[in-house]
Amino acid sequence: MTAALALTLGWPSADVAAQAANPKVRLNTSAGDIVLELYPDKAPRTVENFLQYVQDKHYDGTVFHRVIDGFMIQGGGFTADMTQKATRGPIPLEAQNGLKNDRGTIAMARTPNPNSATAQFFINVVNNDGLNAPRPDGHGYAVFGKVVGGMETVDAIRKVPVGNRGGHQNVPTTPVTILKATLEK
Repeated sequence: MTAALALTLGWPSADVAAQAANPKVRLNTSAGDIVLELYPDKAPRTVENFLQYVQDKHYDGTVFHRVIDGFMIQGGGFTADMTQKATRGPIPLEAQNGLKNDRGTIAMARTPNPNSATAQFFINVVNNDGLNAPRPDGHGYAVFGKVVGGMETVDAIRKVPVGNRGGHQNVPTTPVTILKATLEK
């Protein structure tokens, strides 16, 4: 049965049912809300890790500490005074999952060690083909969801003035804070 026929009959298609099952997280930020749809079927460990940080309220009070218009906005690791928050251990890289670092997708930040992602994430503000596995370093960056609401907030954040602070570059001069991250029911 086609998805169109299933919907005409009032039955959810497999695609609709699968999409409905994907968890959504709302980031209530000082610049507005961002709603993320996560893909546990493509990146199960990454989604589980991200949701555990949401449940633990780790993201509450963190800032987007690295903002590069024409590239991405990164957050989830520092408070407004640029103090790095403690994290759990790193997770294995899931970049070979078929998801691309396209505009509006969310991926895990990591060090040069491909299996080093913990809490920090970034939202791509353009298509970043150079981050798709195996680029740029033979491993890629693990996409695990996308923005499904609040892309205008992401675009507002990408345009904030930035400077250097506490040994970090591209830090917003006025903090953009994640006030609260919540799993949508």
